[in-house]
Amino acid sequence: MISNAKLIECAKTYGTPLFIYDGSLMLERYFDLFKFIKNPNLKVHYALKANYNPALLTLLRDAGAGIDAVSPAEVKLALKLGFAPDRIIYTANNMTDAEFDRVMKTGVIINIGSLSRLKKCAKNYPGSRICLRFNPDVCDGDNKMTMTGGDLTKFGILLDAVEEVKKIVKSGDLHVVGLHEHTGSGLQHVESVLQSMRNLMAIATKENFPELEFMDFGGGFKVPYRPDEAKIDYVAMGKEIDALFNDFCKTYGRELIMRFEPGKYLSAECGTLITEVNTIKHNRTRTIAGCNAGFPQLIRPVLYDAYHHIVNLSNPDGALHTYDVCGNICETGDRFAEQRELPEIREYDLLAIGNAGAYCYSMGSVYNLRAMPSEVIVVDDKVVSVHQAQSEDELIDSVLARFAPEVAK
Repeated sequence: MISNAKLIECAKTYGTPLFIYDGSLMLERYFDLFKFIKNPNLKVHYALKANYNPALLTLLRDAGAGIDAVSPAEVKLALKLGFAPDRIIYTANNMTDAEFDRVMKTGVIINIGSLSRLKKCAKNYPGSRICLRFNPDVCDGDNKMTMTGGDLTKFGILLDAVEEVKKIVKSGDLHVVGLHEHTGSGLQHVESVLQSMRNLMAIATKENFPELEFMDFGGGFKVPYRPDEAKIDYVAMGKEIDALFNDFCKTYGRELIMRFEPGKYLSAECGTLITEVNTIKHNRTRTIAGCNAGFPQLIRPVLYDAYHHIVNLSNPDGALHTYDVCGNICETGDRFAEQRELPEIREYDLLAIGNAGAYCYSMGSVYNLRAMPSEVIVVDDKVVSVHQAQSEDELIDSVLARFAPEVAK
């Protein structure tokens, strides 16, 4: 982990708010998966939507990772960064015909999650190699908004539609080389991972899909957000995954590639958002610590009621007090933490918000016309990449160029 002293040094050098990513920790999490799941045919595809920072993606590329992309732009970015088409899988939902056409031309395999799209593929791209996404009929995740299995989700083809799937595949002479499922993000129960695998394997027979090359079991591996949060025993889980997959391959009749698509697991813990406190306000029942960042930079607490650990870098040993840690956005819900016990916070103290490496910058916006923060990549305690935030003038110029080019002139 990056030391607090290094975080403070970077904040003073590059200003705040500031995202700092520990590239070494991200690579450690990547290689951990191969220690947990000791299957020689394991392939890990990073869910690019979690964090699209090119420097981080380059580290993963060089380590041998693949990419799970969910938009044509994500596919294009991965290709431009040097990921070969066969190391990318495109798993979009509710895609347009134009998007489908663009990705098909790249040679990247498409993961199809609806009968409607499958029919269009059979008609317009007969003979294509495809992957099929099924709904695993298992519901799990750390929030109802991130659960991607079960009756209420928009994702995947129902398992009991397999006969209709086979008819459509045959009509277009399609080659189903992969099957996919994804249960949710922040999976709470190991059994959910295993049951989802079993449910997909139940339809992955030679009779149904004789040309399979891989099985893709999605991502969603849980990471601890709270200091006292119990960690998943991934060593034990990995053994069960490996045994289950080996038994399946024996039944199927040949060895297949096993794919997982972690996003949060690889990058969440590697990221920290540094923000400076500029206001201390004592209301009747609350003490508010106001910061120079807001929910457009880290939206998970507002969107998912998510917990992010906060450290007072400037006064770590101060007496404990209770605070609402609030941002600088014109919204009452702009809080990073509510009624959080922290060492005494003073104006101009630096706060470090943890687990900010996944679904934070990538979900960011310039709401209230505040630019997204700078990003710094640290590897082996050395800064290796800096992406500088837009200045106010640059942000305004970009707005004028989009909406009023005659004014921008």
